[in-house]
Amino acid sequence: MATIGTRLFTWWRGERVGEDQFGNRYYREKGKPTGPTGRERRWVVYKGRPEASKVPPAWHIWLHYTTDKLPDQQELPQAEWQEEHRPNLTGTEFAYHPDGSIVSGGKRQKGTGDYEAWKP
Repeated sequence: MATIGTRLFTWWRGERVGEDQFGNRYYREKGKPTGPTGRERRWVVYKGRPEASKVPPAWHIWLHYTTDKLPDQQELPQAEWQEEHRPNLTGTEFAYHPDGSIVSGGKRQKGTGDYEAWKP
């Protein structure tokens, strides 16, 4: 889904460095860095619709120059309470719909008496 300009630049100046579990491909500029800050350019070509939340944490820190190590060279400690990364699912069939949501039927549990509606 990359634009023609991104595809041409990637073909001409890009060196593929990896791919994540979502099928996104990551690149850096071949040869001597020519970016505006004098460091190598790094970018991602998304699989499907471009959505920044598809980028896993290890690739995010590489893209933003927090580290020069690729994800397979990094050790990111993961706490036991952390879940596996997943992209933003809003607008998809897998989006969260709480009880009472119109999408999930509009039914919710009755109040338990601990709530009193405000009356003007």
